[in-house]
Amino acid sequence: MNRHTLQKRFAAGDSGWSLRANRWGERGRSRSYFAAVSRLGDGVFWYALMGVLIVVDGLDGLAASAHLAATGVIALTLYKLLKRWTRRPRPFASDRRIQAWVAPLDEFSFPSGHTLHAVAFSIVGMAHYPMLAWVLVPFTASVAASRVVLGLHYPSDVLAATVIGSGLAGVSLWVVPGVTLF
Repeated sequence: MNRHTLQKRFAAGDSGWSLRANRWGERGRSRSYFAAVSRLGDGVFWYALMGVLIVVDGLDGLAASAHLAATGVIALTLYKLLKRWTRRPRPFASDRRIQAWVAPLDEFSFPSGHTLHAVAFSIVGMAHYPMLAWVLVPFTASVAASRVVLGLHYPSDVLAATVIGSGLAGVSLWVVPGVTLF
């Protein structure tokens, strides 16, 4: 099998999974849940977390929040560069069967900025406060799923964002002394 055939099969599978996931949005409760999670993933959840860390843990919370904010700035820059470079159309723009259940924040699909940020923030946040894993892991998984269910991203956009966000968080933890996930 040649490279072109593999690419076509991958794209068809990616589109098929997008369509299947998007059908979950046809149900009112599912759509409401994923729309709310997606909205929180716009930044509201992360800003609130940073504020709570500062209030609850003082200077240590401020240091953790500064680490999260610095990671977020780098994630945003990287995400915007990748979006401009790849210019991948969103699933609902490529396949009329896929419904955009909420309005996208920008035009292009790759990578999922919500997922990239959620993964990077969660890893950095758990390195500072391991006990937050019980909140951050399910929230991040829900954010990632929401992007596909809402018709805004392909599964490959979310998977790539997970890898990129993990790598960015790893570098961030490597650069900041005394903070480790393990």
